[in-house]
Amino acid sequence: MRLTIGVVTALAVLLGGAACRDDADPAASGDGKVELNVYWWGGDKRAEVTEQALKLYTQRHPDITFKTHWQSNQGYYDNLATQAAGPDAPDLFQIDDNYLTEYAERNVTLDLNPYVDSGVLDLSKLPDSLAKYGQVGGRTVGVASAENTPAMVYNKTLLQRLGVAEPKIGMSYVELVAWARDITERTDGKVAGTMDPSADYKALWLWLRAQGKELYAGRELGFTASDLATWYEIWKTARDTGSAPPLSVIKEANGGDVTKQAVATGKAATSFMWSNQLPELQRATKDQLALVAYPGNPKGQWARASMYWSVFRGSRHADVAVDVIDFLVNDAEAGKILGTERGLSPNTEVRKVVSQSLSDATTRATIEFEDSITPRFGPAPAPPPKGHVKVRALLVAAAESVQNGKATPRQAAEDLIRQANAALAT
Repeated sequence: MRLTIGVVTALAVLLGGAACRDDADPAASGDGKVELNVYWWGGDKRAEVTEQALKLYTQRHPDITFKTHWQSNQGYYDNLATQAAGPDAPDLFQIDDNYLTEYAERNVTLDLNPYVDSGVLDLSKLPDSLAKYGQVGGRTVGVASAENTPAMVYNKTLLQRLGVAEPKIGMSYVELVAWARDITERTDGKVAGTMDPSADYKALWLWLRAQGKELYAGRELGFTASDLATWYEIWKTARDTGSAPPLSVIKEANGGDVTKQAVATGKAATSFMWSNQLPELQRATKDQLALVAYPGNPKGQWARASMYWSVFRGSRHADVAVDVIDFLVNDAEAGKILGTERGLSPNTEVRKVVSQSLSDATTRATIEFEDSITPRFGPAPAPPPKGHVKVRALLVAAAESVQNGKATPRQAAEDLIRQANAALAT
């Protein structure tokens, strides 16, 4: 993300002075009323359900009202830095794991451990790995607003028509490529068996964890050039044998647009996505789609926060902001209002209530998949370090350099290691 000079200055003020309001009066105004400033990114639907949930909180606590701000993802962190450096900083804001560590290490986010320890903030109904994925340096600095899981989405209708078995949990990537080749051959090359996820940091991370390694080891990469070259070789084989689609299809999907994913456009039998994206993908095709875990041992996965709620360390109303988080996470009525827009409710009991209230079969399928696979997950790693956004971009560029033949797997891997470690060191 490139920041303008003005935003860099604002961010410096924010990060340098985030603690200066710690001694501000935490009490409400003289009449006992509190207006909490809440900020998030998202679309119209997210704004609608979030504001409805906050109105429910106000109905129960008439002295607490909300000043809400929301925008698209583009430029969100620029504006967050600007707002937080000013007099009208958000008390409660949305953040994701791209920036959680950075904001925590610079003391922008409030340490929520005292609230967790006292039971004021109840995280007992969250999967353990989901709760821990909001911790940086032992401090709870974010609470998952929703849970999400990487999932391979596949075309169930196509497989039934071809007489090909559905993919299974625990299959290896080598087995996936062989399975995909059968699909390509049975469709005379019209449909590739699998998308090429070599540019997908999620797929790489889970592949590494299945081998006892990590994407990161502190402020460095947790894998070697040899590891990455092996990953790229798997997918070069898939492309060379026709198991994966041509470069034009792969590059289009690398951009992340859900409507351009190969399983939705009919150009491949699978796509590597997030589980909560199934309903949107399903709307793009008449064929029935289904979910399975990414290849490899599911212990390599963990319950992940799609995004978090964090409290600004300088908030004058931190206690109220924490109570709002507890409400959004643990209240069943709030859960039903919020639905699955951000992902699945992080509270497993609320998730069941939400599931029972849903009429959409595809959305229910995402919840059923998540509930069935979560018990097989392993422990959560630390959230990504500062520089993760840059590393993700470098991983896409490196994978595409192999995909388009401009670099060998080894060359691309060595270049990535050098560039990524430099980005993490700054």
